[in-house]
Parts: sequence; structure tokens; C-alpha cells
Amino acid sequence: MSLAVVTDLENIPFFANLAEEAQFWETHQLSPGLMQSSLVSTNTNESTTITLRMDPRMLSRLKRLARQRYLNYQSMLKQWVAERLEKELD
Repeated sequence: MSLAVVTDLENIPFFANLAEEAQFWETHQLSPGLMQSSLVSTNTNESTTITLRMDPRMLSRLKRLARQRYLNYQSMLKQWVAERLEKELD
């Protein structure tokens, strides 16, 4: 049986419970590129710290969404920026 490949974090739905999430992952898998890009690098020379001002409500929603996906919100935000850059450069 071939699993559907998730190539974008936006394609992962919100799950009402663990059973619903388990059912989804029985038929889906992350693409290798998405899996690789979601790994956190331990080499601090590869990143630069920035300051980003954000509406507190937007930040709260971002953190809640990341928690639902079992991700760090900063990593998820970096992934979104990377995905958008790829789309813009195509």
C-alpha cells in the first residue's frame, strides 16, 4: 500500500483527538524534503538571530498551531518561510 506524501505543513489537518491523528498517519507520510527541513541543526553557525515584532494574538495562534503539530513554533515559522521562498523562487 502506498502512502500519500505530505509535502507542505499546511496539508496536515487539525486533529480532534489522538485516534483521528493516528488514522491520518496510517495513510500519509512526510516527504523526505519536509522531514529533512524540519530537523533542528545543532550548529549555531548556520543561523542568525533576528527580532520580529508580531501581534500578540497572532503569536498565540502560531504557538497553539505548532503545539497541535508537536513542533517548536520558531521551527515551524522557519519552515513556512523556507517553503514560501521556494515557491517565490520557482
